[in-house]
Amino acid sequence: MIARIWRGATKADRAQDYLEYLRGTGVADYAATPGNHGVEVLMRTHGDRTDFTLITYWESIEAIKRFAGDQPEVARFYPEDDDYL
Repeated sequence: MIARIWRGATKADRAQDYLEYLRGTGVADYAATPGNHGVEVLMRTHGDRTDFTLITYWESIEAIKRFAGDQPEVARFYPEDDDYL
């Protein structure tokens, strides 16, 4: 099994909105990708910032490529990410 980690941050007052956005985009896509064995979403707020850490679990590098593309070490972003991050 391979664990893949992504980190991002948003303003604390938008954290819950961003969490819902993540659930509808990346988290949903992880779950729909063959070879994904789960995801953990961790949040930590300090001051006016909330940090997110997503840990995904994969059966193989090929499974990660099904989600991320040919460069699995590069983060996959969605169009609205710039509104939050």
